[in-house]
Amino acid sequence: MNKSETYINPNPTAKVLALEDIDLSLTYSYANYLTWFFDDRVELIKGKVSKMSPAPSTLHQEISANIFSGIYNHLNGKSCKVFYAPFDVRFPKESKADKDIHTVLQPDICVICDPKKIDAKGCIGAPDIVIEILSPGNNKMELLHKYDIYEEFGVKEYWVVSPGDKTLLKYTLDIEGRYQPSKLFTLSEKVYSEVLPGFELDLDAVFGD
Repeated sequence: MNKSETYINPNPTAKVLALEDIDLSLTYSYANYLTWFFDDRVELIKGKVSKMSPAPSTLHQEISANIFSGIYNHLNGKSCKVFYAPFDVRFPKESKADKDIHTVLQPDICVICDPKKIDAKGCIGAPDIVIEILSPGNNKMELLHKYDIYEEFGVKEYWVVSPGDKTLLKYTLDIEGRYQPSKLFTLSEKVYSEVLPGFELDLDAVFGD
């Protein structure tokens, strides 16, 4: 099989129970992804399987909960919705058919304001805000691969949270569809969002200080 081709499952209803049964050199689609029933957490980045970090640390979970709860409370009664991982976000190029989707990510937190993008499987299309909380070992992937995807598909705001440094960097799409970075926010500061008017995120509360 040509390694550049998308793998076609000869038995599309068969479940794959171990990551070791997948040839990581091949390219896969969301249709393949739906047959994977192993414990390893993976994402698809342009058809390539990307192993996610092990279960998040306690600190990671606490920071995620602090951010999620702040956004959730702000959105009460509003049309936008906030979701947290594991939650599949599919990025279709043209066709929305499962077999034609080759990028599926699980952001730590995402905000979706278009209800038509939400279905039983998660989100199809770009969320309005994506928030990724860095973990040891995933910094390169978060800052390079996912940055490119979120920019390409038009995620309006991409927040990168660093628990170790207690910082938050916000990328915002400009009118040309390119990300512009904010200043580096840290303790004693508040972060605002153009997507969510009136919302403010107190970083002292986020990082537990």
